Amino acid sequence: MKFDAPSVRLSDMDSLYFLSAARSAVGLIRNGNEDGALTHPQLIAVADGMGGHAGGEIASAIALEILARRSAVFTDVEMDKDSADDYYNSTIDEIDGALKVASDDDPALSGLGTTLTALFIRDNQAVLLHVGDSRAYRIRGASIEQLSVDHTVMQELLNAGTITQAEVAEHPQRSMLTQALMGSQALSIGLHIFELKAGDRFILCSDGLSGVLTDKEIKSLVKSQTPQDAVAALVDATYINGAPDNVTIVVADLADSAPEQAEIEFFGTAAS
Repeated sequence: MKFDAPSVRLSDMDSLYFLSAARSAVGLIRNGNEDGALTHPQLIAVADGMGGHAGGEIASAIALEILARRSAVFTDVEMDKDSADDYYNSTIDEIDGALKVASDDDPALSGLGTTLTALFIRDNQAVLLHVGDSRAYRIRGASIEQLSVDHTVMQELLNAGTITQAEVAEHPQRSMLTQALMGSQALSIGLHIFELKAGDRFILCSDGLSGVLTDKEIKSLVKSQTPQDAVAALVDATYINGAPDNVTIVVADLADSAPEQAEIEFFGTAAS
C-alpha cells in the first residue's frame, strides 16, 4: 500500500528540526513486514501492525497515512500551539475509525490493529503521541531514557510489583497489549511534552528492537554514530540476535536549521 506524501510547510517559529534516518526490515522468521515508519523535519513515527492475513500491514499503513495527511495541518505556521496539539492528538480517533471501516468492509481483516508512536516538534518541544508498545527513547548526554510507557500486561505487572524485569522475557503474556488501535473507538490517549536540548537524540522503534536489545545495548550501539550508521548498527544487532520479529527504527538528531526538502518519507508498509 503506497501513499503520496502531503506537502507540509515548515514553521518559521521552530528553530529545531529532526535530522532523521529510518529503516524497516523483515525479521528472520517472518514472511512479511507489518511495520512502518515515517520521517519529516517536524515529525517522526513508527507503527507496528497486527492481525491475520494482510491486516497488520494495512493497519499500520492506514495509521501512517492519516498521520502524514494531518501533519499538513498541525505543523502549519498559522496554527496556534493548543490547536495543533488537539488536532495532532485527535489523529488517534480518525485512525481508529478508519480501522473499523476497513474491518467492517472486509471480514478477512477482522482483528487488524496497530501501535503508533510519534514525536512532533513545535515551539522547541517534542510532543509524544503513543499507543501500544512501540517505543520512544531520548539519549541526552550519557543517559538513555524511555519516554513512552508500554501499554502491555507486562508493564502493568511491573508497575504493580507482581513481577521483576528479569522475569519479563519468559513470561507467557510478554507480548499482550492493553491498548492498541483496533477500531474499538474506546481509547483515551493524552499527549506527553518534553523540552528539547541541543544534542538530544531520539529513537523510535517497534518491539522488534526493544524485545531483543536492552536499553544499555541500544545506547552503546548508537554512540558517536550518524543517524544512518546508528540505524544500520541497530538493525544488524537484531539480526545477530536472531531477529524473531520485524524491526523498524527511526534515529533522529536535532538540527537548528530546516532542510531544503521538507517532504514526508515513508518506510516499510506505507512505502510498499
